[in-house]
Amino acid sequence: MATHDMKLLAEWSYDRAPLHRGYTRKYLVIDLGDGNGEYSHAIHDIDEDMIGTYTGGRGFGLKILWDAVTPESRWNSPENALVISGGPICGITQYPGTGKTYTVFLSPLTDQTYNSNAGGYFGPYLKASGFDALAVTGKAPEDVVVSIDGDEGKIRIYAAPTEERNAYDVTETLHDRFAEDEDDKVSISVVSAGRAAEHSYWGALNVSFYDPRRQVARLKQAGRGGGGTVLRDKGILALVVRKRGFTGTENAPADLAALQKVGTKLHREIRNNDDVQCIMRTTGTTHLNKIMNDYDILPVNNFKFGRSEAIGAITPEEYKKHFTQGYADGCWYVCSMACAKTVDGFELRTGPDRGKKVTVDGPEYETAASLGPNVGIFDPLWTIEANYYADHYALDTISLGTGLAFVCECYELRLLTKEHTNGLELRFGAGDQLMELIHRMMDGRDEFAAAVGKGIRKMKDIFAERYGAGREIMEQIGMEGQGLEVSQYRCQESVAQWGGYFLTLKGPQHDEAWVIFMDMVNKQIPTFEDKAEALFYFPNFRLWFPLVGVCKLPWNDVEPEDNRIRYKGIEAAKVPEHVQNYLDIYEAVTGTPLSKEDMILQSERVYNYERIFNYRMGKGTRKEHNIPDRALGPVFPDEWNVRKEYFEKKLEEAGISGEGLTVEEKISRLQAHRRGEWEKLVDAVYARRGWDRNGVPTKETVERLGLDSPEVLDLLEPYWRSGRRA
Repeated sequence: MATHDMKLLAEWSYDRAPLHRGYTRKYLVIDLGDGNGEYSHAIHDIDEDMIGTYTGGRGFGLKILWDAVTPESRWNSPENALVISGGPICGITQYPGTGKTYTVFLSPLTDQTYNSNAGGYFGPYLKASGFDALAVTGKAPEDVVVSIDGDEGKIRIYAAPTEERNAYDVTETLHDRFAEDEDDKVSISVVSAGRAAEHSYWGALNVSFYDPRRQVARLKQAGRGGGGTVLRDKGILALVVRKRGFTGTENAPADLAALQKVGTKLHREIRNNDDVQCIMRTTGTTHLNKIMNDYDILPVNNFKFGRSEAIGAITPEEYKKHFTQGYADGCWYVCSMACAKTVDGFELRTGPDRGKKVTVDGPEYETAASLGPNVGIFDPLWTIEANYYADHYALDTISLGTGLAFVCECYELRLLTKEHTNGLELRFGAGDQLMELIHRMMDGRDEFAAAVGKGIRKMKDIFAERYGAGREIMEQIGMEGQGLEVSQYRCQESVAQWGGYFLTLKGPQHDEAWVIFMDMVNKQIPTFEDKAEALFYFPNFRLWFPLVGVCKLPWNDVEPEDNRIRYKGIEAAKVPEHVQNYLDIYEAVTGTPLSKEDMILQSERVYNYERIFNYRMGKGTRKEHNIPDRALGPVFPDEWNVRKEYFEKKLEEAGISGEGLTVEEKISRLQAHRRGEWEKLVDAVYARRGWDRNGVPTKETVERLGLDSPEVLDLLEPYWRSGRRA
């Protein structure tokens, strides 16, 4: 290793806890101090009560964060912990998609808890190094690298060895520094951010894995919520974990043969079905571009429209031309889903790396849509370049695209001018201008670029106060909830997906519930009670993945051939055979049998704990579950007129006569009707989740889930006694 010339600031030895049935039962806390250079660490036990209540991964992260912060803590408070954890299944290699890394922190965007996941090798290597979770608190007086060496049993803090701050440069440097030779680079995983994270609340975390075939360190992102902003606020250049000789059996599972049996079965399904179902192995998730366009779900021009005649330029067939084929592109060992598609030898046309040929990870669907049609651009080469720089600078591509789309619409509505934007003409489709803004956001080089990076919710305040922009219009078109930008599915015509986005724990992120097709296309959940049931089951089922450390995609992106024959409606959407797979691998790893009901109970417990946590931080009530007009339906006549007959029919179905009304009046009536439907949905979902009408878990729910600790009861009792609406 070439770390001998790195300035060592602190070093501790530890005895590596053995992994047994998915757990080490230890977590590590590193405190960077209060800027005085006094670093410390502590290793804590994880007891059976903690496992029983929080399971692992995101659950452990929330518990550790709860213990670290107070109700007065904010994202940039020293005590805010950046917690990284995998889960009991994380790190196996017998089943696809089991290398996930989960991060938990207080978010600069939402001012409450946030969690984000990434592929890459950090989560599995951390576990194999002896820790079920890592938490970093405090703030360093200089940029530091925190290193965990699972082979040597050493925890070290170094002064940053390079002036570079952007992700690809930092990652490459640290793989070189910490590896003994080229072959050893695969034993390293790095968590880093980038220069934009120092100025923007959209700071992403980049998690590395080394690709020996390409001989490059590749990056996957825990992009959402501002985790990279928290990392850089603490003065952390990077977190590094090193673990050699990984075999995939480090979890010491209870029944290795059972793991192999279940995994072999799914590998076969993926091999046989992917080419006819989702073509993930050749196009990644960009196959969704055309599907979403076909159903008016693709976001175009800040979610104004759901389709475009220009779709032919960004079909999966077009992206396939750019993705390197013939590689098993998994972000963890032996993942046959292999959706981590890559553009190799891409020559950059702009920015500080202009002319350089690089490897670009992605784009995935969310990036292809957000930095594509949502900003009015239908050019894969532009999107690939924007993808590269967003990762390099550490900008969450979803928030970035949705935020830029908001800026474009504000500009076209003349709420912003070239004087405000420092000379940029930020119209939809203005690729050169938008790319320049991305580069300006890297270093917050001007007031406007810095303002954009604070996110849509704070942009609305800044644009109104500094530039006199109309707040009412911005509230209508600003696609955010709880301070988080909406991810890339246009939900106007799906009442259930309103809830899937805007009745979430952390804001409108698609990983909690994606029920558009079930609701809008297949008409499987017609009543509010049906929708509420879907918005109870799927958020809880999906939460189970970050508890145990697995990827969602192998669940339903490839199905058994007979799934839609054997099962109907919501049952088919659950993919019961794959649910059973997860129950089987959980038992095979932990030795503990798990029923479908127990699985949901594990998740429901953590789901409600996170809701209570947000209440503790001054959030977590009904008023936080806001929805913008643009998410409910048309706002302006051009949106109405592009589907005039469709919206006239929707008005009629709502029992509203449009005779004699202007288009503006029709839009107003439809909006009012849909907002009433929204309130009915909120009531139905809260009731099904065991919350009161203000969105607070009831005492009965808290007791049923075993969350009735004295601390929780003391927090909620005053609310329950008064029955107030906060």
